[in-house]
Amino acid sequence: MLIAGFPAGAWGTNCYLVAPAAGEECVIIDPGHQAAQGVEETLKKHRLKPVAVVLTHGHIDHVASVVPVCGSHDVPAWIHPEDRYMMSDPEKALGRSIGMPLMGELTVGEPDDVKELTDGAKLSLAGLEFGVSHAPGHTKGSVTFGMPEAADIPPVLFSGDLLFAGSVGRTDLPGGDHAELLESLARVCLPLDDSTVVLSGHGPQTTIGRERASNPFLNGLDAVPRRGL
Repeated sequence: MLIAGFPAGAWGTNCYLVAPAAGEECVIIDPGHQAAQGVEETLKKHRLKPVAVVLTHGHIDHVASVVPVCGSHDVPAWIHPEDRYMMSDPEKALGRSIGMPLMGELTVGEPDDVKELTDGAKLSLAGLEFGVSHAPGHTKGSVTFGMPEAADIPPVLFSGDLLFAGSVGRTDLPGGDHAELLESLARVCLPLDDSTVVLSGHGPQTTIGRERASNPFLNGLDAVPRRGL
């Protein structure tokens, strides 16, 4: 399996391209602020053909390049319905007044084809399977994408802004709720195997085992049974 990621834009948001191997179809996760050029460079480097964009949530730092990326490759974008409005109204999602400057000129709006994610869904894209878990707390429509263990890699969780190395997502923006975030961590993250690699929306990769042992926000949380990745 090939997972290529890079931090993009002023917020350093991690964008990932996932494929069975170089030269094959791929899925793009969270093409955020100023990510379009990095996406094109990564596609060219690994000879990849995108078939879909999937979004962990609707904040502008994760979706700012969705329109140009989807438009350039004629692919759909997948997002949870509770965060869909953020693609067209990022100021509302950040608690800002309409018309206030937001990192200069950004192309906001929806791509031509938008599909909605549901909790527990299994997305079969580019020859890969992604398990969708609704994980509110950072936003109402936050989700994670899980991939089971493969021959050459351990299980992988694309956690968006739910779980970071040593921290968790902020909850002070519209739609944020700290109690919901803790419940999502207990239900979505803690039941996973310690070997699960966590690729988050910001910062370095980590593992569930490392976060279980050292992340202060997970102290005292008990895992809630779930369906798996």
